[in-house]
Amino acid sequence: MPIWKTPLCLADLTALNQGTAAAHLGMEMLEIGDDFLRARLPVDERTRQPFGLFHGGVSVVLAETLGSLGAAFSCPSGYRAVGIDINANHIKGVSHGWVTGTARPVHIGRSTQVWQIDMHNDAGDLTCVSRLTVATLAAPSPTQLPLSAGDTAGDP
Repeated sequence: MPIWKTPLCLADLTALNQGTAAAHLGMEMLEIGDDFLRARLPVDERTRQPFGLFHGGVSVVLAETLGSLGAAFSCPSGYRAVGIDINANHIKGVSHGWVTGTARPVHIGRSTQVWQIDMHNDAGDLTCVSRLTVATLAAPSPTQLPLSAGDTAGDP
């Protein structure tokens, strides 16, 4: 049974990432399962550290993007997910190809969610394990949203 509270499609997830770090780094959304999201990043000049390996911080971008999307779309209506902690254990370096991440919930509770994101290289070797914890909060009402510059509350 799917955990998603809102219908999901890859095109919508890709559109949400436009103009973000994930898009700049070349992230490709690959798959939506009943209880997981999968995406990949290339190992190239955008994502390597100075010693030629996939940058650990880029692993965290992949993890946080997948975990945050998963958390957001598994929140009940009227709620939002806000990141409170992320960690990453780098297990094996990657110098070429792709790093593919799969995010699955470990816990979806009333006030928190915990997501594990496992990353693999093209050979299927585990390269990084990350865990994201989010708080589930009531979404702000439209009157609580910040106004953009020049907007005035109550103007028609």
